Amino acid sequence: MLDLKICPGCGDRARRPVVEAGLLVCAVCEHRAPFRRLPLLALTGPSGAGKSTVGPELARRLAGEAVVLEQDVLWTAGLRDDVDGHPAFRSTWLRMAAMIHQSGRPVVLCGTVVPPEFEDLPERVFFSAVHYLALVAEPDALAARLRVRPAWRGWDEARIAEMLEFNAWLRREAGTLSPPVELFDTTTASREHAADHAERWVRRVLTRTGAN
Repeated sequence: MLDLKICPGCGDRARRPVVEAGLLVCAVCEHRAPFRRLPLLALTGPSGAGKSTVGPELARRLAGEAVVLEQDVLWTAGLRDDVDGHPAFRSTWLRMAAMIHQSGRPVVLCGTVVPPEFEDLPERVFFSAVHYLALVAEPDALAARLRVRPAWRGWDEARIAEMLEFNAWLRREAGTLSPPVELFDTTTASREHAADHAERWVRRVLTRTGAN
């Protein structure tokens, strides 16, 4: 079994996969297939907060234990839709992570995502839970980091303002989301300190869920 949306019994492709008692159940032929249902870890937060800095260090530290992936690698034209939350893009990532999980290694996904963009998708059923750690920063620090990025990345003042708004929203609402999002402020944190915190978070989640 590779793509968990495709039934290994009859080959039907489920629009909304069904999981019962830890088994994938085909709505057409009722075939039941075991699969690894691991937690997904989302390292999220606004652009400029440190995901691209912490992610490579996490990949080095967690080598052999988890797979650390950068969300933007799949941000292609075919997945850029106009629907709020970009569900085709999010669904593709969940399918990819679920397939990787069948190797027994949990996925840490680095990219901007919040619970409402994952939790209601059909592919969410492939995971025991999704855990979120958001890197955030004080607005002046975040804006300064974005302004020194290369021109090709397109960080004009209007786009920076949008990201500052998201940063403020996340800092304000993280604890009210379902599930809640943990926060770590990188304003004065060194790369090593931020990576230490993210690594401890990953290991704590995997130990608590029995996924390591």
